[in-house]
Amino acid sequence: MTGDTVDIQSLDKIFNSMVRTMDQSKNDIFIISEQSRESFESMKNEVDVVKGQIARAITEGDHLEEMTRHSRKRLANVSKDFMNYSETQVREAYEVANDLLVRLSVNRLEEKQLRERRDDLDRRLASLLDTIERADQLINQVAVVMNYLTTDLKDVSEALTNAKHKQDFSIRIIQAQEEERKRLSRDIHDGPAQMLANVLLRAGLIEKTYNERGPEKALTELSELKETVKSALLEVRRIIYDLRPMALDDLGLIPTLKKYLSKINEFETDKEIQFRNSGLEQRFHTDFEVAIFRLVQESVSNALKHGNCKDIWVKIEWLHDIINIMVKDNGKGFNPNEVRDKSFGLIGMRERIDLLKGEMKIQSTPGNGTTILFRIPLKDEKIIESN
Repeated sequence: MTGDTVDIQSLDKIFNSMVRTMDQSKNDIFIISEQSRESFESMKNEVDVVKGQIARAITEGDHLEEMTRHSRKRLANVSKDFMNYSETQVREAYEVANDLLVRLSVNRLEEKQLRERRDDLDRRLASLLDTIERADQLINQVAVVMNYLTTDLKDVSEALTNAKHKQDFSIRIIQAQEEERKRLSRDIHDGPAQMLANVLLRAGLIEKTYNERGPEKALTELSELKETVKSALLEVRRIIYDLRPMALDDLGLIPTLKKYLSKINEFETDKEIQFRNSGLEQRFHTDFEVAIFRLVQESVSNALKHGNCKDIWVKIEWLHDIINIMVKDNGKGFNPNEVRDKSFGLIGMRERIDLLKGEMKIQSTPGNGTTILFRIPLKDEKIIESN
């Protein structure tokens, strides 16, 4: 027992050190991100200054070009009627024409240099924006890991002191939790993070469009930006709702599933989800109900994201010692053998069904929709109450 205690203390030290390192890394990345943002804003202001200088150089160049044309015309007249002008007038005509030509050449060179400076700043702005996006992505990923370390694994050492809990905290449970975190991180990165990055780019484009093409074109771009922001908001709401519903603890599995599927129907107005429940519903411990909810949620999500379906049927059948679940869609289907080890969602469902000591079958062929069947044994020690 003493040896176990020493090991647990060592584990705590390693764990705390790892958390501190992750937290410091997160702060360092945040500092890099903020410094990049400051550089971005400063460089953006510099671009505006350079653009103003280019506009001034163009106006001045046009004026010099007009003056040069007049001076050349004056010089041509003087040269033609050379005898009618004094030596001073002839010299003055040549000097004015030459001076204007030099000033125009200097002006054109300055305009060229300013344009090159502007293009270089634009490239550096794009690079800085990429750095900011990568830093924000890393901060989000580190935050997810930190949350995982400080919540899911915080009390692992205490659990390991109990022999029974040593068996419960198997590597498969940890893997299942980690996969859930990865799914959330990926949803945030692929959804709102990408959309917000696009919003930032489009905002810069609108400013550029306004300066170069006028307010009408800018308003068109602004209208499209509004739709992008709206899509980002809907995606954030979807991700929030995809997190564990609080109603699961209060109402139970079936009412929560009905509410979840009803919400999906609100978001996916072009699709129809039908739900059927038969048999005597029972209440179970939270982990058991959450696992079943996630199986249905992942199946429906896959049908919506990948199935390109119009209708989804969810059926739950309660028997004496078995719960049967069917999620069926009329989408494009797929070959289960080809995606067996490639689909993150299917791997996660297999992990969950294994933890429940149940069975999962997938029936699908390309063009003929998909049916997923779950068969889960109901153990008496999990039952809390019956409705």
